[in-house]
Amino acid sequence: MHAHVIVATTTDSEEAAGTLAAGAIEARLGACAQIVGPITSVFRWESAVQTEQEWRVEIKTAADRLTELTEHLRARHNYDVPEIIATPIVGGSADYLSWVVDETRA
Repeated sequence: MHAHVIVATTTDSEEAAGTLAAGAIEARLGACAQIVGPITSVFRWESAVQTEQEWRVEIKTAADRLTELTEHLRARHNYDVPEIIATPIVGGSADYLSWVVDETRA
């Protein structure tokens, strides 16, 4: 397993994205979060193709915080089935990745 991951989720407003991002950082479940958007998402929901404007939240964290971060996002998300996807970080600045670990500790 990789030591670091980027966790991505999407939501329906910039305000909701900011709340999710800040909550994860305040809880020390992520070291840094970016909000990207608006983006256009196309997906199937309730048997119909939907097109909606969303904002993506990308949170960098230590892999051992992934379960807690996922639970945190799920509990605070305004979607019935939120996108919560983790992508391994396979390399990067050693100093930055060390900082990610430090920032996800009490």
